[in-house]
Amino acid sequence: MSILKERSLNDIYIDIQNTYKSYPYPWVIGYSGGKDSTATLQLVWNAILKLPVEQRTKPIYVISTDTLVETPVIVNYISSALQKMNTAAKEQGLNLTAHKLSPELQDTFWVNLIGKGYPAPNSVFRWCTDRMKIKPSNKFILDRVAEHGEVILALGMRRNESANRNKVIDNHEITGYKLSRHGQLRGAWVFMPVEDFTTDDIWTYLLNQPISPWGTDNRHLSALYRSAQSGECPLVVDDTTPSCGNSRFGCWTCTVVTKDKSMEAMIDSGEEWMAPLLNFRDWLSSTQNPEIKPQQREFKGRDGRIKISESGKLRYRTYKLEFSKEMIRRLLETEQQVQQYDPTFELISPAELAEIRRIWISERQDWQDELPHIYQSVTGRQMVGTFSDVFVPGATELEILNELTEEHEVPMQLVQKLLDAEWQSYGMFRRASIHSTIEKIFDQDWRTFDDVQEAIAQLENRAE
Repeated sequence: MSILKERSLNDIYIDIQNTYKSYPYPWVIGYSGGKDSTATLQLVWNAILKLPVEQRTKPIYVISTDTLVETPVIVNYISSALQKMNTAAKEQGLNLTAHKLSPELQDTFWVNLIGKGYPAPNSVFRWCTDRMKIKPSNKFILDRVAEHGEVILALGMRRNESANRNKVIDNHEITGYKLSRHGQLRGAWVFMPVEDFTTDDIWTYLLNQPISPWGTDNRHLSALYRSAQSGECPLVVDDTTPSCGNSRFGCWTCTVVTKDKSMEAMIDSGEEWMAPLLNFRDWLSSTQNPEIKPQQREFKGRDGRIKISESGKLRYRTYKLEFSKEMIRRLLETEQQVQQYDPTFELISPAELAEIRRIWISERQDWQDELPHIYQSVTGRQMVGTFSDVFVPGATELEILNELTEEHEVPMQLVQKLLDAEWQSYGMFRRASIHSTIEKIFDQDWRTFDDVQEAIAQLENRAE
C-alpha cells in the first residue's frame, strides 16, 4: 500500500518537524547516495527548512562512508553531493554539515588484503564490513553521543525491504514513539522517515521533485540505477543492517557476490574505462577456488594456529607473502591501465603502500624489502615516503640465517619472528612487552606442512 496515497506529503513533513522539535538531541543522517537515503535526507531537509529559522537550532550531521574501494562513479557522485550540501545548507540557513568518513589506515581493504594477507571476503568471512563501514560510522556517532549525550540517527530503512529487516525494526520499536533504541549503539535513537514507503513511493517522491534542495538532479540518480541495474549499498552502522548483496552500489572489489552485475552493466552502458577494475575483481574472486588455495595460501593463520575442519581437511588461511606480492603487482598494473583514462586516478594511496611495506618487513619477514622494487618495476617511479631500516635485516642476513636454520633444523620463520620482535623493541625505555611477545611466538604451531598432513592421516586411520 502506497503511503503517499494514505497521507499527504505535508503530513509527513509535520511528523518530521514534530520529532525534530520534541527531542533536544542532534541528528545524524546516514547518506549512501542511493535512493532510500536520498529520499530520507530530502524529506528531513525540506521539513526542517519549513520551520522558522529560530527553531532550526539542533545540529544535523550528514555522514557518508567511503570505504576507499567504492565504485568510482558512485564516489564521484557522492563527493559532489556532499560539497553541494555544505554550500546549500549555509545559503538556506540550515544547521547542517556533511561529512565523508573513511576507515583508519590499519583497517583499509588493501592493508588487510595485501598487507596482512587476509583472504578475499566471502559470505562466511566478511571481515571488510566491520573495518571499513561500521567502525568509521560508529566512531562518528559515538563521538557525537559523547559531545551531546544522545543523538537521533535518521536512516533510510524501509519495512518492506525484507522479513529480517521487519524483525529488527519490531525488536527495537518503542510503542507510541516515533523513535526506537538502536540495538548496538548506546545513546543513539533511530528514526526512519521512509519506514512505510514502498520502492515506488521512493521514486515517486524523488522524481516529482527532481532537483534536490542541495542541488543534485534526482533524474541523474535514476539514470545511475538504470545503467547499473542495481540497488544501493546502505550506510552500515551495525551487523543487522542488510549488506550489499547481489544488487548494489558498493565496493568494486567485492568478492562476496559471484559476479559484479552492477559494474558489468555500467561498462556496457559506456563506462569502458572500468573494465580493468572488473578484470581485477574477477581475478581476486578466483582466489576463493578451493582447488588453488594450497598454492596461494598459508596452512596456518596470522595467529600461527592451524585449523582442521570437522571433515578432517586442512583449512588454508592467509595469503602467502609471495602471492601478496603478485597481488600488489596486479593492482598497480590495473591502476596504470585506468590512469590512461584519468592520470589522477588512484586505486591505492601512498600511505597504504607504506603501511603494507611496514607489515611485510616487520610482521611477515620480507627482509628483502621487495615492495619498492615491485612499485618501480610497474610504475617506473620510486615509492613516496621513507622507511627507517636501522634495525631491519636484509638479503645478506636472510642468506646467513637460512644456512644456520637448515643446519640446526630450526624453522627459519621462527627465528625471524624472534629477531624481529627484538629489533622492534630495541631501545625502548620499557621492554616488559618483549617477554609476552616471545611467549606468543613460541606458542604458535611450528609444525611443518608435512607434519600436519601426517597428523591428519593418523587421525583418519584412527577414525576408520
